[in-house]
Amino acid sequence: MAGNAISALAVLAGVLLGGWLTIRNHDRQWRREHQREWREIRLRTYNEFVTAYRQYVAFAVDPAAHITAVPHPWHTGQLMPFFDEAGRPYKERLESAWVSTRLTYESMEAASASLRVLTAARQVAAARGTSAASDIPSELFKELWAAQDAFVAAARTEFGLAVLPEAQDASSEGLLP
Repeated sequence: MAGNAISALAVLAGVLLGGWLTIRNHDRQWRREHQREWREIRLRTYNEFVTAYRQYVAFAVDPAAHITAVPHPWHTGQLMPFFDEAGRPYKERLESAWVSTRLTYESMEAASASLRVLTAARQVAAARGTSAASDIPSELFKELWAAQDAFVAAARTEFGLAVLPEAQDASSEGLLP
């Protein structure tokens, strides 16, 4: 009788252990799939942000673009660009893409870097609002490329990839667009 009870307890313990291991395995699989999905979402969102800011800047430096600039209400010494009807979609897409990235950040570095890109792009557009496309100060583009490099580095870190210092050097020297 005691042998039967011990056998039954061993079987019950095996069933409980097997159930616990199954649940644990499913939980790990769910977490991996969840991480994979967020990685894809983050990559797509970051790509949309980069595309939007590049199109925004391309429109801003177009000689045919009509942009005006007024003093920023909260940041002394900064100008705020205003676009005509042709430019409004670029502004709206950039603002929307930036807000989307804010929903997907994993790090404060990526958050700060994307804000820096947004601010630098806005400053290029604001400078275009007060001067010809060919007269935009090169320092604004240097800041934009540095901001872009910081954003790419932060994003690569979030994705678990190594930061590529040679890409930083090339874009800061104006070799990369």
